[in-house]
Amino acid sequence: MKGNIMKRVNVLVDNESWILPYAEILVRDLKERKIDALLCRSAASLSEGWITFLLGCTKLISEKDLKKSQHNLVVHESALPKGKGFAPVAWQILEGAHEIPVSLIEALPNKADAGNIWLQDSIYLKGTELCSEWRRLQGECSICLCLKAVDDYQNIKPVKQQGEETFYPRRTPIDSELNVHDSLSSQFNLLRVVDNQHYPAFFYHDGKKYVLKIEQADIEDD
Repeated sequence: MKGNIMKRVNVLVDNESWILPYAEILVRDLKERKIDALLCRSAASLSEGWITFLLGCTKLISEKDLKKSQHNLVVHESALPKGKGFAPVAWQILEGAHEIPVSLIEALPNKADAGNIWLQDSIYLKGTELCSEWRRLQGECSICLCLKAVDDYQNIKPVKQQGEETFYPRRTPIDSELNVHDSLSSQFNLLRVVDNQHYPAFFYHDGKKYVLKIEQADIEDD
């Protein structure tokens, strides 16, 4: 690849993800670095170039589309090879984690979360952050890792994943169900990972289903 193609970067988000605004910020920041950055909404729209960043993608990219870029990099929020799969931040919050590792890895054809690790960072949580708050930290960390890959490209030495791999399953709306017999305190981490709009917390009582939405309120002095 020569000329302007070497300065072209794709940012791919293949669904209506919450991370879209952060992808737009990444494209803006790349352009400020005089890089020809494009926001792509499908693999078919990828242009030939230097790097493709895959953010929040739900589909595996074909080998043909991967070959459009010299490097294809995925952000995944776990200490790979542990925590491969879906919704790693949500699952780790449910496990009680306060530090969420974030890995920038090379995408491989037909293999999810299996490529060499380029960079790693962490998200630090106090234990009170609700969905919008930890997603903001996640989005900001994703931008930082992608920009660091561009800025420090010559110094990065990718390493193979080592150790035993584990997998998180896909989360579905049913995973937001509360147990009416357990305390809210014991289920607070579940309330932290629900999405009030798309998959709110809910419970059943006397044969009826109720939806429970959560938001943080300012504490007023008495």
